[in-house]
Amino acid sequence: MLNLSSNALTGEIPTNFGDLISLKNVSLGSNSLSGSIPDSMSAIPGLVHVDLSSNQLNGTIPRFFSEMKHLRYLNLANNEFHGVLPFNVTFLKRLDVFKVGANSNLCYNHTILSSKLKLGIAPCDKHGLPMSPPPAKDSSGGDSESDSSDYGDSSEDDSSNKGGKHHGPNKVVLGVAIGLSSIVFLIVFLILLSKRCG
Repeated sequence: MLNLSSNALTGEIPTNFGDLISLKNVSLGSNSLSGSIPDSMSAIPGLVHVDLSSNQLNGTIPRFFSEMKHLRYLNLANNEFHGVLPFNVTFLKRLDVFKVGANSNLCYNHTILSSKLKLGIAPCDKHGLPMSPPPAKDSSGGDSESDSSDYGDSSEDDSSNKGGKHHGPNKVVLGVAIGLSSIVFLIVFLILLSKRCG
């Protein structure tokens, strides 16, 4: 295990990082690391947990992560990565935690990944650049918790929730009305019955 998070480290991740072949857990989050993720990291076969979040790492996200059979936690949020996310649904479903939010120049291929995944990044346009989210959706999903919500999805969820809340009270009111009218009908029926019997 190597945990160097929150140490104000600067510079690049060394290219010989892959020599640490026994590593299973790497946490370099919340530093000021720059440069790209070294390809040598792909030589560490048993990585389970990789946290590189909240740095100034750039370049594209390497595809080799998807070939790491044991990887379950991958946090690349709050960096300066760009380009198209190189992962498919099969890989993402294998992970317990996956975060890439707050990488403003990173986007995902919407023909491969659904917006329902809530990746916290925009879909790519035909040039492989992030599409600007519609203004209304941007104001609701762009500021807070950007790594846990996806453009478009938070708004869809909101509208479906509102829809659910809207229908809920109507059903309750309807149920109460039916219940009350049944009681009133029963009372009237009993009064009529008692008069007829009396």
